Amino acid sequence: MKLKLAIDPDIVALMAAEVAAGERAVIAAMREAGTGLKSAWRTQITGAGLGTRLANSIRSASFPKSGESLNAAALVWSNAPVIIGAHDTGPLIRSKNGFWLAIPTPAAGKSTRGGRITPGEWERRTGLRLRFIYRRRGPSLLVAEGRLNTKGRAVASKSKTGRGVVTAPIFLLVPQVKLQKRLDLARDAERAVDGVPGLIVANWVEGQLR
Repeated sequence: MKLKLAIDPDIVALMAAEVAAGERAVIAAMREAGTGLKSAWRTQITGAGLGTRLANSIRSASFPKSGESLNAAALVWSNAPVIIGAHDTGPLIRSKNGFWLAIPTPAAGKSTRGGRITPGEWERRTGLRLRFIYRRRGPSLLVAEGRLNTKGRAVASKSKTGRGVVTAPIFLLVPQVKLQKRLDLARDAERAVDGVPGLIVANWVEGQLR
């Protein structure tokens, strides 16, 4: 007597199909988690009033780039990590040379290179000399004698009589500045991580229902 055992359906084929479904579910979940975190960080940055340009520095990518894998991963990062990190941690900023931090007033205007203008650049641009004024209480000052134009910026005066010339504060001098913490990126990252198992299950079930 011969006995033949046949298993229908094929368990090996079923397991292979289930592994493939799992790989598809994991890569889909990681892509969704990465995209969601990128969107959450961008929303948080614009909501803090830091502008869309800085928000758009947030990028995301999933790995592997093609195909599926149970070890799929997502990466979310910023192309401006120093600026983002400063607003996320609220660090204490000190002068590199141990003296003063020069904070430009509206009368200083903006740098032609972007960002904050420095005292040296301001003097070269305007042709005016800055004068130091020490104050026991409150920040010390760098001031200049000139006139204020229609935009409220200090410029050289062409008046021969001195009419309209004022002593304008151009920079506030402080030993250090505590940057306000305006972001909480870890909060959104933790939410994204906590949501990954649910995304995997949802994508797995959805794949089986198709």
